[in-house]
Amino acid sequence: MSNHSIIQETYDRGQGILRLKPVFVPRRFAQAGRRLRLHPDDYYALGTERGSIKERWFSSVIPAMNGPLAPSDEGMSYVAADEDGSVVFLFKDAVEQLGSLLIGETLYERYGTWPMYAKFFDYETPLFHHLHLDDAAASLVGRIGKPEAYYFPPQLNNHLGVFPVTYFGYDPDTTLDEVRERLLKYEEADNRITELSRAYRIQLGTGWYTPPGVVHAPGSVLTYEPQWNSDVNSVHENIVSGETYPYEFLTENCPKDRKRDIEYILSLMDWEKNTDPHYKRHYYRPPLLCGHSDERHAEKWVTYGNPYIGAKELTVNPGQSVIVRDSAAYGTVLVQGHGRFGPHQAEAANMLRFGQMSGDEFFVSETAAREGVRIVNDSKWEPMVFLKHFGPNHPEMP
Repeated sequence: MSNHSIIQETYDRGQGILRLKPVFVPRRFAQAGRRLRLHPDDYYALGTERGSIKERWFSSVIPAMNGPLAPSDEGMSYVAADEDGSVVFLFKDAVEQLGSLLIGETLYERYGTWPMYAKFFDYETPLFHHLHLDDAAASLVGRIGKPEAYYFPPQLNNHLGVFPVTYFGYDPDTTLDEVRERLLKYEEADNRITELSRAYRIQLGTGWYTPPGVVHAPGSVLTYEPQWNSDVNSVHENIVSGETYPYEFLTENCPKDRKRDIEYILSLMDWEKNTDPHYKRHYYRPPLLCGHSDERHAEKWVTYGNPYIGAKELTVNPGQSVIVRDSAAYGTVLVQGHGRFGPHQAEAANMLRFGQMSGDEFFVSETAAREGVRIVNDSKWEPMVFLKHFGPNHPEMP
């Protein structure tokens, strides 16, 4: 059977719902939080030179930018064409073949692909203070900008790591000269740049939206991160938890002739947003309960209020059966419970081996989302909890 036929047959058999295989991504920096429900022996499944596994990606059509040692498809999602995942095809190929049937006319006509993905981001130690480029700056190195959002799911945070606090931007009284002075010390000594920032203690069950150009240092909590199809950074902090980062981390996404241009590096910031005196008011995202919630289920918006990405948390109570409708395609991961998701068996992962198939990740076509997905919670005691990520076209996103 041709790949074209396998994709169509899988889509039809799943009634417009695809079952995806887990995608784990290593990183060479920082320490793994070990909350990804991956077997303890598998955090170095790709070898010590690649680093420990710290992320799991969902509904991704792009590869991780992980250097020359990484395979070309690292980070890209695969769809399971059979029960055990022995026959698979790229989610990207499904999007290209099925087009608007899968992701809807709006997204397909505007982007030609699925424009976002989500990840579990799992670090024991805090990350470096860094920003993501906007479209204008990213275009100079052949990339696109990166807005992102965070939600902190209680189900995956049995511990909060060593520093459950996130820095955003710079204190409103900070001057550009002070930031310039710290960045000019990047290769000399610890620039301690978060002394100029402000921090917020992480609250589980809440989240934030982070626009491009805003410097931030994520805390040590496992984070559900819906984001745009890009990964373009400029790292302002050179030493974190005793780990040193080279100058290339500051300038890796600068044009070659701008890598020593401090004014250009500073221009990557959106200074107004970084020093917003009401930053929390504008970018903190407490959950918003959807009006269709009832005694059988509850759905909350957890990412909203931006022109790029949206996300919900859906809880189906024990023993309940519901039909849940959305006006846009979405990816989803089940983080608690077991039952049925459309025609598929569904169960939250407890402990996966690297490369093992799971029953916790799906992609729902716009057609299936509009018709409604029947979800049956087979447990008498435990809720089913899904995280659902959308592109920019859900008409009900606040």
